[in-house]
Amino acid sequence: MRSSLEIYDLASGRSRVVLQTDAVIEAPNWAPSGDHLLVNGGGRLFRVPLDAPRLVPLDTGHAMRLNNDHGISPDGKWLAISSHRGRGSEIFVMPAAGGTLRLVSPDAPSWWHGWSPDGTRLAYVAARNERRVIDVYTIAVAGGEETRLTWGEGHCDGPDYSPDGAHIYYNCDRDGHAQIWVMGADGSGQRKLFADDHVNWFPHPSPCGRHLLYLAYPPGTTGHPADLPVALVLADTQGANRRRVLEFNGGQGTMNVPNWAPDGSAFAYVRYEAPGR
Repeated sequence: MRSSLEIYDLASGRSRVVLQTDAVIEAPNWAPSGDHLLVNGGGRLFRVPLDAPRLVPLDTGHAMRLNNDHGISPDGKWLAISSHRGRGSEIFVMPAAGGTLRLVSPDAPSWWHGWSPDGTRLAYVAARNERRVIDVYTIAVAGGEETRLTWGEGHCDGPDYSPDGAHIYYNCDRDGHAQIWVMGADGSGQRKLFADDHVNWFPHPSPCGRHLLYLAYPPGTTGHPADLPVALVLADTQGANRRRVLEFNGGQGTMNVPNWAPDGSAFAYVRYEAPGR
């Protein structure tokens, strides 16, 4: 078993296994309908029905080199995906049932990370003008001009909207190692929620507005690699009352994108068998 797709229930404090596979699967999203999860693996996208868990391939047209930055629109009708072509990763929008792709990102590389709650804008990260620094951007779902929210202060990644659409949570290493930050949806008021020794990535606020979940790497970790001892940390939306609810082998692919149940009662994640076992 290489990958174990699991769900953690907040009320009971327990996890249950949804599906296990010898393949590498990544980045679970929870559909707004509540009846299935979405994961990627091997460059493809798969639905996982919760009533009969299995990997059901989704038609993504010419996009056959997907990475783990994808997500479902708040109304459940659309998917945003990130897929590699000659320029690097690009963002496309497509019907949730599969089908015709529409390019959204004006340049590459670009990696999707969040839908605004009203379904009109996308939050993503990108590198521009031959620079290696990753910054946070937003763009209308219809396309057009992108809006840059961070300006090369460090590697900024993992943007996800608050349930009311007023704020964007993200991680950034602008003053050392990666920590969790928040800003207005227009980029205003950028501030770090807390500081600790862990390398913290991919903050996801719950739809109910009560919780913030993020991935904590060991101190000294560079980037967001796979196959390390990590923790999933639950906090309130101001970064206080932090507690490590799960610890396992994971990292890249565990929860890169929004992964909460629609009512905020649970979240999905992937743990991995440690290399060499």
